[in-house]
Amino acid sequence: MKLATRMGRLGTETAFEVLVKARKLEAEGKDVVHLEIGEPDFDTPANIIEAGTHALNNGFTHYGPSAGLPDLRKRIAEDVAVTRDIPVTADNVVVTPGGKPIMFFSILAVVDEGDEVIYPNPGFPIYESMIKFVGGVPVPMQLHESKDFNMDVDDVARKITPKTKMIIINSPNNPCGSVMTREQMKAIADLAVKHDIVVLADEIYKRFLFEGEFESITQFPGMPERTIILDGFSKTYAMTGWRIGYGVMPKPLVEPISRLVTNSVSCTPAAVQMAALEALNGSQEEAYGMVREFKRRRDIIVKGLNAIPGITCKNPKGAFYVFPNVTGTGMTSRDFADRLLQEGGVAALAGEAFGQYGKGYLRFSFANSAENIKKALGRIETFAKNNRKK
Repeated sequence: MKLATRMGRLGTETAFEVLVKARKLEAEGKDVVHLEIGEPDFDTPANIIEAGTHALNNGFTHYGPSAGLPDLRKRIAEDVAVTRDIPVTADNVVVTPGGKPIMFFSILAVVDEGDEVIYPNPGFPIYESMIKFVGGVPVPMQLHESKDFNMDVDDVARKITPKTKMIIINSPNNPCGSVMTREQMKAIADLAVKHDIVVLADEIYKRFLFEGEFESITQFPGMPERTIILDGFSKTYAMTGWRIGYGVMPKPLVEPISRLVTNSVSCTPAAVQMAALEALNGSQEEAYGMVREFKRRRDIIVKGLNAIPGITCKNPKGAFYVFPNVTGTGMTSRDFADRLLQEGGVAALAGEAFGQYGKGYLRFSFANSAENIKKALGRIETFAKNNRKK
């Protein structure tokens, strides 16, 4: 069967490919420490599970509005208004099955063929994939290790052309764990207003901050009316398998985005939305406790990696990833990651899975127990020592 040409432009997430390889090795009897998948290793809090179960047992098994249940949209708006300090109503919210649809639908609704989209690189690979799929032109915004994996604002300004339609930002960042400063956000906001550019702000890791306060680009004048906030429940409440996210956007975008929901998935499951409502309304202690534990794990893995000859690792300020530089080992990042899995029993991702500027780095997720992280560090140290090129 001959596929449509556009399918050749569609990428993937390497994390799932590496997971398959790791599972195959485990089936063959090899012990593998999983540091490849970006999801909390905690279970969904019991109150959320109970709310979802209660909803299923009480008739929430039917179609709902494409934009989401009114009560959840209202509650999301209230939460966003407080956490971003901006005016938001339910009419600004679209609920989707996961956060990725907000990326896909926003880019599909805003970007015409030939339009340019500036996006972070290293960055979440689906940004570039979706830009290419809709016929847009991806313009990488390099994140520099020397700047704690943040962009050079002057470089971003130089990349803007009359064809620039959108800028994507992700803070805290996947894969680097970097957090944009207020000054950097203001500079991007100024550029967006000056050149009439839409901003897609991926804020899915907003709770995962290990220092400082969360900053949203929507706080600056002119930004709420040109920014699409992407957020969700997967990371904050350990609900990856529930598949529920949302976008907060200018009202003129809500109807077309909702129409894309209607044409693709119809709606987000109602019982899942009721569970999400409980996530926002219920105790936040487990969610914040998860962040405290991730900070403890971060300190373990950063210290351990920096103690290994040939590897240097920045201290991430957010998310739950480290992005160490492995060029000092003499191996390419691709070779390092592949052989570390096969020979060392540690699953990780090569940096180029996150774009061209990821070469020379690895991404480790520290969404695993401290015990397993320490086990992995021992294996990484042994592997690096035995294979370091002089």
